[in-house]
Amino acid sequence: MDLFALPPVAAVLGGAYHALMGLTHLFAPALGAGAAAAAVVAVTLAVRAALIPVGISQARAERTRMRLAPRIAELQRRHRADPEALQRATMQLYADEGTTPLAGCLPMLLQAPVVGVIYAVFVHAEIAGGTNALLGHTVFGVPLGTSLVGVLSGGAPGVATVAVLGGLVLAVALVGELTRRAALPGGALAVPSATGPAAAPGMQRALGALQFVTAAVACFVPLAAGLYLLVTVTWTLVQRILLRRRFPLDTGTVAVERGRR
Repeated sequence: MDLFALPPVAAVLGGAYHALMGLTHLFAPALGAGAAAAAVVAVTLAVRAALIPVGISQARAERTRMRLAPRIAELQRRHRADPEALQRATMQLYADEGTTPLAGCLPMLLQAPVVGVIYAVFVHAEIAGGTNALLGHTVFGVPLGTSLVGVLSGGAPGVATVAVLGGLVLAVALVGELTRRAALPGGALAVPSATGPAAAPGMQRALGALQFVTAAVACFVPLAAGLYLLVTVTWTLVQRILLRRRFPLDTGTVAVERGRR
C-alpha cells in the first residue's frame, strides 16, 4: 500500500509539489536548470527561520543542563543502587527547571515531516495527476531525484554523478563533525580536555552517532532531500556558534550552581 496515495497525504504531497514548482518558476529566469535546487534551499531556509525560537530555547536548555550538572551528579551518587528512583528524580529536576534532556533533538524532529515530503516529491514520477516536472531539474548535471545508493546499485555510474552525490554526503558529515565540536563548552575550536556534560564521552558518542545517521540518510535520499539536509546542518552549525556566544557554556555556570548548594 502506497501511503502517499491516501487522500490527505496525497493532498499534502500535491501542495508541496505546486509550491516547489512555483518557486522554481520564480527562480528560473536567473538560475535556469538550478532553479529547483534553489527552491529546495529557499524552503529549507524558511523552515529554519521559523524554528529560530526553538533554537533559542534549545540554547537556553543547554545552559540550564550545564548549570544542573553538579545536581545530576549528586542524584547519581544518591540513587546509584536504584535506577528507577534516579530516573524519577532526574526527570523531576528537569521538570522543575522547565527543560528536558531531549531539548537538543527538537529542531531535527520538527523538520522530519518536511524532509519526508521533499523526499516523496522527488521519488514520485507522477504527482497530482501529472508528470513530475521537478525530476527534470539538475544540480551540476545530476537530476534532483538521484540518490548515491541508487546510482551505485544501478550499474556503472558516471564519475561526475558520484562526485556530486558523494561530495554532498561528505559535506553533511563534515558539517556534522564541526557541529559536534561546537557543542563542546569551548565552542567549535574546543580541545578534547573540555569539561561539562556536553563534553562527556556519552554525549559526544550520541552527537557523533547523530552526525553519522544524518550522513547515512543523505546516501539514500534523493539529491534534493540531501540538499535540504546539507543546508539545515549548516544552519545548525552557524546558529549554534552564534547562540553559544549569547548563552555561553562555561565552567562559571557550574561554579555558580555549586556555590548555591
